[in-house]
Amino acid sequence: MGFKCGLVGLPNVGKSTIFNAVTRAGAEMANYPFCTIEPNVGVVEVPDPRLQVLADFVHPQRIVPAVMQFVDIAGLVAGASKGEGLGNQFLSHIRETDAILHVVRCFEDPDVVHVSGSVDPLRDVEIIETELILKDMETLDGARTKAEKMARGGDKAAKIRLSAFEKIGALLDAGKLAKNAELTEEEEVEMRGVGLLTAKPVFYCANVLESEAATGNAHVEKLRAYAAEHGGDVVVICGKIEAELAEMEPEDRDAFLKDLGLDEPGLNKIVRTGFRLLGKMTYFTAGEKEVKAWTIDVGDKAPRAAGAIHTDFERGFIRAETVSYDDFVKCGGWNKARDAGLLRTEGKDYVVQDGDIMNFLFNV
Repeated sequence: MGFKCGLVGLPNVGKSTIFNAVTRAGAEMANYPFCTIEPNVGVVEVPDPRLQVLADFVHPQRIVPAVMQFVDIAGLVAGASKGEGLGNQFLSHIRETDAILHVVRCFEDPDVVHVSGSVDPLRDVEIIETELILKDMETLDGARTKAEKMARGGDKAAKIRLSAFEKIGALLDAGKLAKNAELTEEEEVEMRGVGLLTAKPVFYCANVLESEAATGNAHVEKLRAYAAEHGGDVVVICGKIEAELAEMEPEDRDAFLKDLGLDEPGLNKIVRTGFRLLGKMTYFTAGEKEVKAWTIDVGDKAPRAAGAIHTDFERGFIRAETVSYDDFVKCGGWNKARDAGLLRTEGKDYVVQDGDIMNFLFNV
């Protein structure tokens, strides 16, 4: 699994169009608020051209890409944290995701109504973030009451949580996000189970017109400036283009993108940005049975990478036969890489690199 990404935004910003395009899951689309009533979940393949290159050398029975989940969450409105619009039930769906992709309308179109009556990406971002902050304040109040009771009983972990709550509460009261809190390592561990929405990594999807997909516009520039100031990234996508791409045969997509001055589909941008935001990367296994991509955290050592396949691989890890992607391709496979002295034997302390092709030896 790559990661689970929740799509949020105001009604009528193009969330369901983009979700439908990148997942091909057929979510309902319509030009009216609250079209999405239940959260749609789609599992998509992580695009990685290296898989086919490896398969051309290995000739496996199958190719297995990494996958990630998208969750399209109903449009939020001002007052959602208090039950306005479709209310709290949809805020809870965000809590289950690893990262938030905030879809922001950055296009002018009189035929598509805006819930606030005009296009203003920074105002829209503020509305959503305010609702997430208010919901986190409510969550924090409940967690604090429980932690105070446990701390009076001498619970050390509860005292650590209270210290974290104090730091985070001050930020939320100031209208800032929980992810900006400067926590100790112990406090970070204790906060993992609290599920604060504004503690999650956020990146922004600027939805633009077809004519602006390659160049952006003034709305996009404002959003980029805001994101840069707050340590975020912006992916520029035209929902209509992505919808058309979803209906095309693979051989027709490249020509279509080239005509529009684009290098790649929006999904590629989202996945790449999300991987960078969450500190994810990919390694491969390659054999006659399958060539497969595995998603791990940047900095993971060989035993942890082995555990992505099966916990027994990590528990009984002995060593890993490893070759870099570039060396594998340059040599033309495992055997030639070994003959060239480029196949390495790595132990428990080896930090896996993006693109490594690995074969694990273990004993349990």
